[in-house]
Amino acid sequence: MEHGESETAGQIIILNGAPRSGKSSIVEAIQAGFDGVWVNLGVDAYVRHITPARYRPGIGLRPGGERPDLEPLVPRFYAALYASIAAHSHLGLNVVAEFGHHDAYSRPLGILAACARQLAGLPTLFVGVRCPLDVVMQRRLAEGPERQGVYVAVEAGAPIPPPVVAWQDHVHRPGIYDLEVDTSTKSPQAWSEEIKLALERGIPRPSAFERLAAGGG
Repeated sequence: MEHGESETAGQIIILNGAPRSGKSSIVEAIQAGFDGVWVNLGVDAYVRHITPARYRPGIGLRPGGERPDLEPLVPRFYAALYASIAAHSHLGLNVVAEFGHHDAYSRPLGILAACARQLAGLPTLFVGVRCPLDVVMQRRLAEGPERQGVYVAVEAGAPIPPPVVAWQDHVHRPGIYDLEVDTSTKSPQAWSEEIKLALERGIPRPSAFERLAAGGG
């Protein structure tokens, strides 16, 4: 065992869903309510605080091939971030991370399967975070224009922006998960408790990431 490495790998929870589906709120509930150290290594922190401004949104690129010039960097960004997730787990630190995985770039990049292979042998729970489109729109409108960002602006009574629809269409493909939640039906705290129960029951074998790594979907 290397110096400082824990004999027991830290648990990894990967949350996958569209923007405003409620992933970040579940992350906060897990960090606040679970025992032990839970490090957040998800897309929000990586894009806002780590990725240089001129390369944003980086791993947050929307479905539709909007920035082919950035796409060569996206698999490398994901690989680096998942390598960090693996490193934390190897050192006995628990990780919770939220993403919007999709493969709707200008050409398929196969990022999710590659990320799954990076976590081979590590305890990983893959959670699909779903939310109906009308609730997603309510949340976007409630934020106000100052928080909606430069990429998608929404207005009451206006048609749903195509990028919002595209996220709903693509983020859950192929839809292989260990657990699925719907944040329109329960609070983030309640879903965090469901996730805790799933961990206590044990992840069925093969896990979702094991199937994805093997080419599932």
